[in-house]
Amino acid sequence: MEHDRVQKMVDCMNQVFLGQDEVVRSIVCGLLAGGHVLLEGVPGVGKTLIGLAVSRLLDVSFKRVQFTNDLLPSDVIGFHAVRSGTGGFELAKGPIFASIVLADEINRTSPKTQSALLEAMEERRVTIDGITYDLPAPFMVIATQNPVEIAGTFPLPESQLDRFLLKLRVGYPSLQEEQQIIARGIDHTEALGLEPVMTRDILLPMIGHVSRVLVHRDVLEYMTAIIRSTRSHPDVELGVSPRGGLALKRASQAWAFMHGRDFITPGDVMTMVPLVLPHRIITRGGDAYHVIQTLVQEVPVPL
Repeated sequence: MEHDRVQKMVDCMNQVFLGQDEVVRSIVCGLLAGGHVLLEGVPGVGKTLIGLAVSRLLDVSFKRVQFTNDLLPSDVIGFHAVRSGTGGFELAKGPIFASIVLADEINRTSPKTQSALLEAMEERRVTIDGITYDLPAPFMVIATQNPVEIAGTFPLPESQLDRFLLKLRVGYPSLQEEQQIIARGIDHTEALGLEPVMTRDILLPMIGHVSRVLVHRDVLEYMTAIIRSTRSHPDVELGVSPRGGLALKRASQAWAFMHGRDFITPGDVMTMVPLVLPHRIITRGGDAYHVIQTLVQEVPVPL
């Protein structure tokens, strides 16, 4: 039953996000793992559509933040305002208090504002004037960035990148799928018309179930070997931290759960490695994605 609901969600998202089945499945995987996702791609390929579609299918709150160089931390997390008539203070909640938060073009804002997301993404809470507020559950940040245009951008620091469970490359659709997009005129109206396929009360137990997916000792050793090999590879200046290893485990558990299994296979790990690890390393000039792919081929796979 759970697997059927997940598959239905994937199918519905594919109706409005044509030509990106791998991206759609990976985002659902990130949701089930309780993580956040960074989408990298040029404008106009539907990155913004994803967050809206997810929120509609789950029937949860959705907010979009357009990141600009003059955005302040309080514009994201909120602030305390004087209550009219009484002189007391009340919380003016920022968009971070939604279940699905779309951080559009996150690399266009200053590091100070970027860092305002750190506590929210890691701790699922924010602190405003010394008072801590819990964020709703589920809580997921879907951020986008343009890899081509660099004018007026601020590269995300490693500490910020590490908070994203997955980093996905969103490319152009195929010829046939692009023709369908143009013929149907797919836009945000399509996403707004989606009907919920599950509720918060159904999703949260699923996330708990994912954390209980079994990891055999041999598979655990395989994951650990991959993580540690990033620290000794000649093309890598800074390897993956233990937190990156935990991220790989969570993502692999979610991927196995999506496919109706209660245990992880080496194949699940290999599928998640290119999505979980490249943004967690610093290379000596080479492409991180290619380095990780080469590195994985050198690690023996358990039989």
